[in-house]
Amino acid sequence: MKVWVLSFSTITEDARVLKQVRVLAAEHEVTTVGYGPAPAEAVAHYEIPAELVAWHKDRLSLILRRYSRVQARNAVIAHLRATLPVGEADVVVANDADTVPLAFGLQPRRGVHADLHEYAPRENEESWRWRLFVAPYYRWIVRRFVARAASVTTVGQGLAAEYRREFGIEVDVVENATAFHDAEPGPVGAPIRLVHSGNARRNRTLELMIDAVAATSTDVTLDLYLMPNDPAYLAELKERADGVRVRVLNPVLYAELVPALTAYDIGVFVLPPLTFNYRWTLPNKFFDFVQARLGIIVGPSPEMAALVREHGLGEVTEDFTTASLARVLDGLDPQRVAEWKAASHALAPQVAAERRSGGWVDAVRALERGTGPV
Repeated sequence: MKVWVLSFSTITEDARVLKQVRVLAAEHEVTTVGYGPAPAEAVAHYEIPAELVAWHKDRLSLILRRYSRVQARNAVIAHLRATLPVGEADVVVANDADTVPLAFGLQPRRGVHADLHEYAPRENEESWRWRLFVAPYYRWIVRRFVARAASVTTVGQGLAAEYRREFGIEVDVVENATAFHDAEPGPVGAPIRLVHSGNARRNRTLELMIDAVAATSTDVTLDLYLMPNDPAYLAELKERADGVRVRVLNPVLYAELVPALTAYDIGVFVLPPLTFNYRWTLPNKFFDFVQARLGIIVGPSPEMAALVREHGLGEVTEDFTTASLARVLDGLDPQRVAEWKAASHALAPQVAAERRSGGWVDAVRALERGTGPV
């Protein structure tokens, strides 16, 4: 069957979409549409020109709530509508709400599956302009297009529950699981080695982790592997880290990330719940930490905290403050950290992508059989 995977991202660098391509290519001919080069598993690829900006939306059309015109005036959507052949796909897997209207325009013979990486109507809700002008546009997309998809998945239970509550859409969960890595927990270092990987975005409050390391009396170091999303913010973090046992390092290719992480002892991610999506986050990095056989320290984000507590993977801070994280760091000792790493080792096979990504496979199989929801 011909399955098209559509994403307004660089697919070879997008961990979730790349996993999607790989599991679907085991059973189907997969064509990809996205920025950058073709994934190795794709039989064909339509590359979005790098100079076209997917996130740009015509402001006047947003203000006037002429949402079909917002779509028509988006450079990427206009380019793909003019470029992609209509009616050639059996199934289109549309990643994120922005791609779903285009997926329907491609008229796949057996239907559209929507994979929503965020709760789209509240993605940047910390901005009043976004809440006022952009959020209604995403609610329009969800009601008019996502609700018509044959099946829908998202990254966690909290987001799935909100799609059901607000829109009445039944949404299954496919976690951001990482492929299984055959690794063993390494010995706990002296100092204890902390690590974080991800985006350098100001609203993630990454300085919280730097300040906690500066405040603790425990012998620890922290390495931050950060994408240069906001160069000014990244420069501020490097200046803040200078002289406080923290290094800000260049990002590692995703294929090399888990092996790089195995050199550490504890993965750290304390994300203040500035937005609804941040509150319910269950990101790739959490599962990367497990596959690297690390202990894990997180804030009281419900989905991450539940897994840490259930499986004894590490510690959950009392709140999302520097002081709370510093108190956890103050209580570290090598024996506890070794126990956390052993717990990750025991859990790693159970939460590997090979076992946790079946929701996409099942959804496409249902469309192939003609048994998916209409």
